[in-house]
Amino acid sequence: MEAKPDAGYIVDQTSVPILPDDTAGEVFEKVTVAAEQTLWRALPAMMAGNIPQLPNRLAEGSYFSGRKPEDGRIDWQQPAAQVYNLIRAVAPPYPGAFTDAGSRRFVVAQARLPYDGSAAGAASLQSTSAAHPGLHVIDGQIVGVCGDGGLILVRELLDDGAQPAPVSPAALSTFLTALSKEENR
Repeated sequence: MEAKPDAGYIVDQTSVPILPDDTAGEVFEKVTVAAEQTLWRALPAMMAGNIPQLPNRLAEGSYFSGRKPEDGRIDWQQPAAQVYNLIRAVAPPYPGAFTDAGSRRFVVAQARLPYDGSAAGAASLQSTSAAHPGLHVIDGQIVGVCGDGGLILVRELLDDGAQPAPVSPAALSTFLTALSKEENR
C-alpha cells in the first residue's frame, strides 16, 4: 500500500461506457457496479498471493481540485454542447447546474439536446434560437437558448428556494415576462 493516493500499482481495471446522455449519477452507478465486478474477478488471484502489478502512469493523468458551488453556474453564452455537459456533470443527486433570473435561482435538474428532426419541430426550435441566451418558454416547453444559437430542452426545472420545488412552464413564463433581457442570462 502506498501513502500517496493513486501511487501504487493497478491490480485490475474495467472500462465503463459513458453514453452521450449519461449524467454523473448514472456514471457513478456504472462505475460502482464495475468496481464490484472487478474486485470479484481480481480477488481469487490476490487471495492466492498472485497480485497483478500493472504500472500506474501518474504523469499521464491529472487531478481535479474539487468542485465549488459556483462551478455549477450555467453560462448561457457558452455553446449548447458545453452547457448540456455541465448539466449532466452536476445533475442530481449532486447539487445541480443553476441559473439566476432576476432575484431567483433555478436548478436545471434534467435536460436534453433536441433530437426532433421533424419540419414542425425544427421550425419551432429555429425561431427560438433567435432569442437571447437564457431561459425561455416556447410552445409550452422550457428551453435554454445558448450563445451558439443551440438549444437545451429543460425536462425538469426546480426553484432553488428553501425547499426546491418543480417549476411549470406556465409559472416560469409568467415570471420571465416581468424580467428584462439583462435579468435573464
